[in-house]
Amino acid sequence: MGLFILRRVGVMILTALCLTYIVFFLTNLYPNLEKLAKTQGNFRMSDEAVASWLTDRGYLQSTPKKYAEWIGVVPSFRHTTEDGSVIGRCIKPGMSAEEAPNYCGILQGEWGWSAVSKEPVVKVLTPRLINTGYLMLWVMIVMVPSALIIGVLAGMREGSVTDRSLSSVSILSTATPEYVSGVIFIALLASTKSPLNKWLVANDWIDGKSLFKGSAAKAMESPSFENFALPVFTIALYGMGYIARMTRASMAEVMTAQYIRTARLKGVSFANVVIKHALRNALIAPFTVIMLQIPWLLNGVVIVETLFQYKGLGWELVRAAGNNDIEMLLGISVVSVVVVLLTQLISDIGYVYLNPRISVT
Repeated sequence: MGLFILRRVGVMILTALCLTYIVFFLTNLYPNLEKLAKTQGNFRMSDEAVASWLTDRGYLQSTPKKYAEWIGVVPSFRHTTEDGSVIGRCIKPGMSAEEAPNYCGILQGEWGWSAVSKEPVVKVLTPRLINTGYLMLWVMIVMVPSALIIGVLAGMREGSVTDRSLSSVSILSTATPEYVSGVIFIALLASTKSPLNKWLVANDWIDGKSLFKGSAAKAMESPSFENFALPVFTIALYGMGYIARMTRASMAEVMTAQYIRTARLKGVSFANVVIKHALRNALIAPFTVIMLQIPWLLNGVVIVETLFQYKGLGWELVRAAGNNDIEMLLGISVVSVVVVLLTQLISDIGYVYLNPRISVT
């Protein structure tokens, strides 16, 4: 198992380098750099002034050289201006060139400076990542148990009315994108003009004018059910259908296995067959699917956080892309790559432990 993990970690590191290099290359294309120069300098800058601004700050170096500086494996670029001052990536505002370190990349914990927030990327990303992590935690709490229950109930008796009904619900939830279900939830549950909220108010079921809040902006300060539920339900609804369908397919396959038939012929009750014999084997495939939902959640939160104004990682990604905040985009890409690769590693290790037919030497 130790050798297996080492091999997987080696592949993960290589994959992370390749993916981050691609993102680094795309964000450092000249049109993006030109926009950055005009944003930080003057929108009326001439082409020569833009080229001079970029050259003085090392943006026109070769991409491999810049990437190595960003990673922190080679000394950072420095330039002495006409007035004798020294500028460079490692020289922060208020810091002299002598005090600045030569290496200041990802490996040193220096993720760059946000051009929009005017703060270090790490300082801006940390609360955003915490907010998204909190949202994803509640999504998993709601989504996973619900999906497993639906999938197991549907797969226990393949072809029954229960199976067809629950399978239809799963397909419908998977076929409904987050931006559609989110808008529907806002219109039905958060709008003061919706018939449901008017009826609830008329019958004194709720104190306010609506059951839920259409914005989750206040959820970051004081999370409550009314302002945090809709984002959670919106994301969970889409992922729940996919997990439920995979669980249903796995459960239906296990229920037709020979050892299940033997247990039934020996007089074992249906409930004991399901719980003691079928359930563990049926959950092997869904476990992998559940772990792979975490990278998908990073994509789903981009839409949902923007829709509900929840300031998490997805909201910051949209803002950084709209404002050409290159360092912030690179920082978010690092977080995304690490999360995706770690979940895949956990998924592989868990699958090996859960499946007795697989042995790792």
